[in-house]
Amino acid sequence: MSAGLILAAGESRRMGSPKALLQYRGETFLDTLCGLFAARCAPVIVVLGAAAAEIRARALSPAIFVVNHDYQSGQTSSMQCGLRAVPPDSEGVLFTLVDHPAVTPGTIDALLAGRSNALLRVPRCQGRRGHPIWISPTLIPEFLALPKDGAARDVVRRHAAETEFIDVNDPGILADIDDPEAYRSLIGAGV
Repeated sequence: MSAGLILAAGESRRMGSPKALLQYRGETFLDTLCGLFAARCAPVIVVLGAAAAEIRARALSPAIFVVNHDYQSGQTSSMQCGLRAVPPDSEGVLFTLVDHPAVTPGTIDALLAGRSNALLRVPRCQGRRGHPIWISPTLIPEFLALPKDGAARDVVRRHAAETEFIDVNDPGILADIDDPEAYRSLIGAGV
C-alpha cells in the first residue's frame, strides 16, 4: 500500500490564517485530505511547521504528525521531513499540499491504480498538471538528496520520460488555494 503525505507546514502569509484549518464542505482542508487519503493509503503522514500546535489540536482525522522545525527554509525541507517518516515497505507515496482540498476520490483512485512502471504519476486536467502526485519509493532517496534550496520539480523533470500522466476531469487538481480570493472562488464555485 502507498503512504499518503500531506504538507501543511507553511506560514499561509497570503491567506492570513493556517490554510490547513480553512473550511471546505463542512471539514477543514486538512481533515478533508486526511479522510480521502486514509481510505486509500497507510499511513497518512502530515508535516506541520507554522502553527503546528494549533493545527494538531484541531485535527480530527487520524494521521501521523511530524513537525518540520526548519519549515521556514521552504517546501523541500517539509517534503523531506515527511518522506523520512514513510515506512520502508511502502509501495509509493501519494503526495499533496494542504491547499488542494478539492481533488476527487476518483482522481486519487486513478493515481494509485496506475498500470505502468512509471516512477511518477501526475494528474492532468485540460492539459494542466496538478496535485496530488504519486511517487515511486525508488525516487525517495533522490528527493531526500536535494539541497536545502533545491526543488522537488528538479527530480520530477529528471524523470519526465518515466512519468505517467493521468488525464482526469477534475478541476480540483488545479485548485491551489493560496489567498482569500482563491478561497472565496473555491467555496463559491462549489468545486
